[in-house]
Amino acid sequence: PSKKSLTNVIQSLRMCCLGDKPCELEFLSDGSDLFGGVHNHVNYEDSNINVAIPVFTIHGNHDEPAGTNFYSAMDVLHTTGLVNYFGRVPKNDQIEVKPVLLQKGSTKLALYGLSNVRDERLFRAFRMGHVKFFQPGKDRNEWFNLMAVHQNHVARTAKGYLPEDFLPGFMDMIIWGHEHECIMDPRFNSEMDFHVVQPGSSIATQLMPGEAVPKYVGVLSVTGKEFKMEKIRLKTVRPFVMKDIILREEAELKNIHKKANNRLEISRHIRKKIHQLIEEANQQWQDLQTELGDLDEDEKPPLPLIRLRVDYTAPEGGRFDLENSQRITNEFIDRVANHDEIIHYHMKKKAPTRRTDDVDIPDEEAIAQITLDAIRLFHQFR
Repeated sequence: PSKKSLTNVIQSLRMCCLGDKPCELEFLSDGSDLFGGVHNHVNYEDSNINVAIPVFTIHGNHDEPAGTNFYSAMDVLHTTGLVNYFGRVPKNDQIEVKPVLLQKGSTKLALYGLSNVRDERLFRAFRMGHVKFFQPGKDRNEWFNLMAVHQNHVARTAKGYLPEDFLPGFMDMIIWGHEHECIMDPRFNSEMDFHVVQPGSSIATQLMPGEAVPKYVGVLSVTGKEFKMEKIRLKTVRPFVMKDIILREEAELKNIHKKANNRLEISRHIRKKIHQLIEEANQQWQDLQTELGDLDEDEKPPLPLIRLRVDYTAPEGGRFDLENSQRITNEFIDRVANHDEIIHYHMKKKAPTRRTDDVDIPDEEAIAQITLDAIRLFHQFR
């Protein structure tokens, strides 16, 4: 995180989380086992500051510890007393996950945290039995077990993610970070007998389909072993609209691929689509403000994010002559937030073909002789 980001976070935490309101959470853990560093206690028990709303956090992949002493931006926030940074992973080959034990009235919460580890390393650590989870020493069935993780949730590669069934079955809920798509409704994993919530990013950070869905935050209320998730729609998120078009299937461009000079008509069509997406994004923002009862007629919507993916694969014997995308999008500098990334041209890859005509294919006897000569050569150089 940049110094500007860190400063803004500190300002937000001071403004929203400090105050005279007493914190009613009883801390039942050994702080030296959980926090380390300068403070071995929760921040709301510090006599030097007044914390009304305590924040507990793990680190993600963008603020992981680095440098000689492996400090993270979270260590800075923890040292200021503004957050409680837990879930550290000092050793990748021996990971111990210990809960923060909190109690309010008769409700007991065991809060587990596993800060980000490189996915392949964590996958290997789980497979080799090098990840150990601790539970409260007594009355284990009375605790609501909540866990925060920050790993790939989707199996993008064979070992580059954290499978849900790697996590212990005594958990009640997993709060899954890292993934950007917002899936706030708790999803029940019947095999593991726990619920999973993936809040996603609070703003659109990538021009991908998963970012073009409504953004929410959630308030989780726990009473005993029961919970309720209240979804809150974010109204200040920059609108993001994404669309795919296939030029050969656009009715307005029918048979245009047969025309010798078709660049002007294609560019005009793409500009028209961009205009439509901008209008759609602005309308979405206004509709959301109206729905939430916060529409100010004089307030202009924030510049939207627009993504138009254009498939220019032409039918056999034709072609689409495309104008440079920057020339088109420079016209929208004052109307969108990402004018240099609006258009993405792409075409289908042709399946590779192998020619068998006029090619001499060696017979089986020749192939056997080649193999035999290779074996002899191998023995000569051993």
